[in-house]
Amino acid sequence: MMKVVKAVKPFIYEDNSNFKLAVYDEWVRQGGRFIGSRPYEKYYRRLSYHINLPPLRRNSREARLRFVEGASVRFDTFPDYIGYEVIPMVWDCWPMHVGRMAQWLHKHRVRTAFFTSSQTAEKMRMLCPEIDIFHIPEAIDTKMYTSGRSLRDRDIDYLEYGRCSRAVDSSRLDKKIKVLSSRNEKTGLKTREELAAALSNARITIALTRLDNQPEIAEGIDTLTQRYWECMLSGIILLGRAPKELIDIIGYDPVVPLCTTDTNAQILDILAHIEDYQEMVDRNRETAVKYGDWKCRIREMMDILTQLGYICC
Repeated sequence: MMKVVKAVKPFIYEDNSNFKLAVYDEWVRQGGRFIGSRPYEKYYRRLSYHINLPPLRRNSREARLRFVEGASVRFDTFPDYIGYEVIPMVWDCWPMHVGRMAQWLHKHRVRTAFFTSSQTAEKMRMLCPEIDIFHIPEAIDTKMYTSGRSLRDRDIDYLEYGRCSRAVDSSRLDKKIKVLSSRNEKTGLKTREELAAALSNARITIALTRLDNQPEIAEGIDTLTQRYWECMLSGIILLGRAPKELIDIIGYDPVVPLCTTDTNAQILDILAHIEDYQEMVDRNRETAVKYGDWKCRIREMMDILTQLGYICC
């Protein structure tokens, strides 16, 4: 019997944004069936970490699409793994989580799974050859980000935020460079809206993957993150390195290689020739709008699930 797939709205912590919600919202916009709210949801977090039940008799008519992180698969799929076939879409399944993830997939008789990392998907295929495993690249809600003004007319020279701030010590940059840093509590960029506004008003930022910033965690996994899409959509110069997944999707490298020996001089040189980079950032934005939105990924997911015999809409 063909099963209907219903996406389950991710649990949102109070006062905290959740990137997985954007995928769920796009699934709903594309006409996918969904579970928007569930009773007793506020108790799920506590229960999920204290209860580890095996799959019981499962619903024969319905499967649940769950949005999952490698470190919290039990929480992210609770309680659906008890009574439904779960189809997980997985982020951040780093090598330290792969073995445990494979055990969980086997235990709960998962038939179909999606991973945002192509390398992780390949590792999981080797460990779980009986499961249909697919790579769905990272994407973003493109409507949240604006092109902003031209590079010449922006107010911030260098925007420092997130893990990539480890690559360059902004306190050592030339004082002529106008820096906005998330390390500064007064300009903390605490919300996604504040970050989007800053990106569209800055000229340069660093873009590197976890393989560059935390190689001890990545252990050779080099994957696309939404940082690249949000920067491209904002018309800001990406200074760093692009993952192969991004280059494969769009067909070119949108990142200016980072000079690690003298980043200060590199940034000053870019600022001195800022108009030379306008064509590049304009192209990046157009490309991100075309290839970076979750609607592209959801259509691909729905096509895959339909071919496997599921009903999505």
